[in-house]
Amino acid sequence: MRIKKLLTSRWFVIGAVVLVLAAVIILGALPGSPINFGKIGNGLGGIFKPIQNFVRNIGQSFDDYHSAVFDGIAIRKENEELRNEIAQLQYKLRQNTEAAIRYEELKDAFHIKDNFSNFDVYGAPVLSTEADEWFSSVRVGVGKDNGLELNSGLSYVVVDVKMNLVGRVIEVSDSESRILPIIHEGFSVSCKVNTVNGSTFLLTGNTALKTDGNCILTSIDPGNIPDVGSEIVTSGEGGLFPEGIPVGKVISVDTSNPMNITAVLEPYSSIGKLQDVFILVPAKAGAEGEEAPAESDVAPEG
Repeated sequence: MRIKKLLTSRWFVIGAVVLVLAAVIILGALPGSPINFGKIGNGLGGIFKPIQNFVRNIGQSFDDYHSAVFDGIAIRKENEELRNEIAQLQYKLRQNTEAAIRYEELKDAFHIKDNFSNFDVYGAPVLSTEADEWFSSVRVGVGKDNGLELNSGLSYVVVDVKMNLVGRVIEVSDSESRILPIIHEGFSVSCKVNTVNGSTFLLTGNTALKTDGNCILTSIDPGNIPDVGSEIVTSGEGGLFPEGIPVGKVISVDTSNPMNITAVLEPYSSIGKLQDVFILVPAKAGAEGEEAPAESDVAPEG
């Protein structure tokens, strides 16, 4: 009885009709649908047509939204890939630019052997610069494994790619060497003004000037005081450093004490910016069977 009553219920009938109509409308809205409202009748088609269009528009809107979402995802992914590609190209460009600059710098180093034909030249990358209040040194990547030996009582000059004076070798291990730079207070070398018969004096590191990367010139002859801006090179006196290696330029002169005239020198080589150095070893020092000179036979440094 309850089922029969339910089937004959007005609301059941209305619901069934609505479902049928909805099914017909949706089916008619689908592309290629067998239902043609024009054939059913103009009156019924006129009723269903707006509803059909509404359903079709909703379906089209959903398709458009679906396409927009997936297109947006694809575009974002493509943009991300392009950004990564651009970043990689920029990185390679920077590397190529740095390599080109390095190449141009190292080209100058090819002339070092020509200028110092009596020396064996050992090129080395700078590993680190160690500095504190009491000591400064530069570690470079060349050592005994590369054939570099530091015989007792000897000191080898070190220059940069522009052939400017950097310092001298003070220690050699299997794979590394340690360099005492010219700004260290323990460094000294005989220098002169880069002119014919230029006056000579002593260049040393100075604790007060080291923080600015400068050195001091002492033992200056009152009759041959270097001018500000004068280029200073090694004099070759003492035999350990070849003559004519560029050192730096005079930036100030102090004549307040005629008995102790001094000058401040700004080195050409910037210790903190070094990437490569070249160690000049006298050819005879590396010759087989050549004995290292006794310390007493070696001229003082510089």
